[in-house]
Parts: sequence; C-alpha cells; structure tokens
Amino acid sequence: MRTVDDGRCFACGPENPIGMHLQFERSEDGVHARATLGEQFQGWRGIAHGGIALALLDEAMAHAAGYAGYRGVTASMNARFRKPVPLGSPIDIDGKIKWMRRDVLEIEASVRDGEGSVLVEAEGRFVAKGRVEDENDRRNPNASASTSR
Repeated sequence: MRTVDDGRCFACGPENPIGMHLQFERSEDGVHARATLGEQFQGWRGIAHGGIALALLDEAMAHAAGYAGYRGVTASMNARFRKPVPLGSPIDIDGKIKWMRRDVLEIEASVRDGEGSVLVEAEGRFVAKGRVEDENDRRNPNASASTSR
C-alpha cells in the first residue's frame, strides 16, 4: 500500500473542505498543534464527539512518525478519556515516538486544555510504510510543487 498525502486528509488536509485543518509543527520531543474545534465536530452539547478526540490523537501520532521521517498507518491505539474535549476553546495536541523496532513505532499522544490538563491521551503502534522521501507529495520536503498533488 502506498501512503500518499494529497492534501485531502480529514484531520490535516488543507484541500478538505469539511476537515479539521490541523497544522502540526516540530516540538522539543515530537510534534505539537493548537486548535479550536467548531460545532460541526460536536458530540454532546459543547463537547467534541469521541471519534473526533480519537482522530486528534491518531493525527498527532501520524505526524510524529512523519517528522521522524516515516510514513505509516495505525495498527492499534489505546485511549483514555479523562475529561471532555471542549468546542470553541483552544486545545493543544501533542505526539511523540517512544520507540521503534524494525517497522513498528510506539507513539504516544495527548490533547490538553488551555490550562494544560490532560483531556484524552493514547498510546498507539504504527507500521512504517516507507520513508517520507519515498513519495512525491506534500510531506516530502524535496517534492516539486507541480507534482505534489
């Protein structure tokens, strides 16, 4: 399976009109994004749907793998919901690699509120499907703009 980023990812794709448009950056030990979720991501009134919370964690893990140079897909994830993820308030999303063996990466991620309290956290395993530079798409820093989509 080829893992090609064409910009339409639900969580981070700038070309997806109904997506979350998350923008991750390198952090001290992994990746970080700040976001404010709108009401289109609601579960119960005022809080994000649980599946959206899981998507935030999954995306942080994928970006942690990407910044480490690997393309990958989720093999498993264990999550713990501590508090609801609010809508309309800034949240911080972080991910970092704990270890890698052969083509398996153990990655952890968390979503925190503005005061730094953990709302939801997870550990997951990703299976690497090659290096970032293996595909000519928007994640490859060496890709040409005309062939990245």
